[in-house]
This record gives sequence, structure tokens and C-alpha cells, in this order.
Amino acid sequence: MRFEFSTAARIVFGPGALGELRGALREQAARRLLIVHGANPQRANPLEDIASETGIDSLRFSVPCEPTASIVAEGVRLAREAGCDGVIGFGGGSAIDAAKAIAALAANPGELIDYLEVIGHGRPLTKPALPWIAIPTTAGAGTEVTRNAVIISPENCAGDW
Repeated sequence: MRFEFSTAARIVFGPGALGELRGALREQAARRLLIVHGANPQRANPLEDIASETGIDSLRFSVPCEPTASIVAEGVRLAREAGCDGVIGFGGGSAIDAAKAIAALAANPGELIDYLEVIGHGRPLTKPALPWIAIPTTAGAGTEVTRNAVIISPENCAGDW
């Protein structure tokens, strides 16, 4: 039997780890970032400051709940229209899942439904995602080390969301 395990290329954690964001942003050579955060936009202020100090423009996108297909589609639209060439997911699993999906879809043609499995067309991504960085602020979700993103599509589900 053959098994394969794939995870994040680099994980930095501990006191002061956010200070290493400057170097990571320089490595990415992004000019404009989409900062995807949770419901409290003030928590992302240090990220915006670091991006600005590094000479990178940024804009914010709030994901106040579990990411829905419409929230992700709006984030993709914003990233494409603003010409973002990098994404940061900052917060819990919801913000990071949304950031991961936005980074992948902003770099590929078409709509979200084209790529969703089960309820969509299940097309493979043909281009690499925009460079993205996950900065988890909660423990346990693990979305920062997986390839998939959990996205709710209420219009395709039975029950209340």
C-alpha cells in the first residue's frame, strides 16, 4: 500500500510569530492583498499595518459566519476586481476556509459552482491559487493545513442554516 500526506509548506508559531509576516510578504512579492478576516475587523489592524509597512496595498473582506457560496463568490469578485495577487486568511476556520477558496478561485476562470464537488460541476483547478497565508487565531479547526475548504450552499441543502 502507498500513502501520501500533504500539509502546509511552512508553519510558524509561538510568541512574536506575527512579526515574521513581513518576511513572508516580501517572499511572495505581492502588490495588493486581500485580508480575509472574521466578524471583528479591528483584529486585522496589525495585518494591514504590516502590509503597509512592507509597501503592499491591502483591502479587507469580512467572513462573519461559516462561509457560504455567496460569501466566497463575493470575495472572489472583490479580489479579481481589485487585482489582488495575494490573500491572507486571519481568524478561525471560517475565515481561513474562505481565504483558501478565494485564493484558488480568483486565479482560475469561471464561477465557484464550476469547481464545487457534489453540488457543482467538479472541474479541477487548472491554475495555481494566488499565494496565500493562513494566520489561525483559534486552535482545532486545522483548515490551515488542508487543501479543501468547507463552504455551505444553503440553496442546495435541505434544512435551515
